[in-house]
Amino acid sequence: MAEPLLKVNSVTKCFGGLMAVNNVTCQVHEGEIVGLLGPNGAGKTTLFNVISGYYAPTSGSIVFKGQDISGRPPYDLAKLGIGRTFQVVKPFAGLSVLENVVIASFLRHPKLADAEKHAWRILETTGLADRAGIPASGLTLAGRKRLEISKALALEPSFLLLDEVVAGLNPTEADRTVELILKLKAEGMTILIVEHIMRVIMNISDRLVVLNFGEKIAEGTPAEVAENPLVIEAYLGEAAA
Repeated sequence: MAEPLLKVNSVTKCFGGLMAVNNVTCQVHEGEIVGLLGPNGAGKTTLFNVISGYYAPTSGSIVFKGQDISGRPPYDLAKLGIGRTFQVVKPFAGLSVLENVVIASFLRHPKLADAEKHAWRILETTGLADRAGIPASGLTLAGRKRLEISKALALEPSFLLLDEVVAGLNPTEADRTVELILKLKAEGMTILIVEHIMRVIMNISDRLVVLNFGEKIAEGTPAEVAENPLVIEAYLGEAAA
């Protein structure tokens, strides 16, 4: 079997006396969608932030394409091929939708004309081309989340981290976002996704990693994880398990 694209090796992250992530090990292989699950406060976003360079691990390591990237800043990781979205979307509200994506496109396309062409291609992929000229502040929540994905894709990543890109959307909007995620996978994108909407993450993930109180409590296919007593207890309580 090929080497994993991403290896999380015994990663621990502490904030003072608080251990937010405790000795977590997992892998993501090229072409997979891996879902990261867990109740609120389980450590999912902290682990995301360690993988994407916003936090350095207290101990352990992050290896991407065979290279130790532990603690390297996000702009370095973007150049290596890691893109991410944020749970709380913060577009450049006073700029147009196109201009938001152009800014990210400059990473690979330093000339303005090339960056604009690239940005247009991204907006066509994500379904925002017809909104390109409006201020980002004029988008709905679904549009802002789609813009968040567009900005990440403009970096031309090989590995994409998606942080709750479906949360807060109505069923139709959620289904459109799922279609986009599956399209990206079909085109060869490798994805790690955090999402609380179970019907979404169970249906699109090849494998799941489940955290609780900062520790990994389960890993496997959606069917395997759904039947795991530790996962049922974490979500529904001991009586349900």
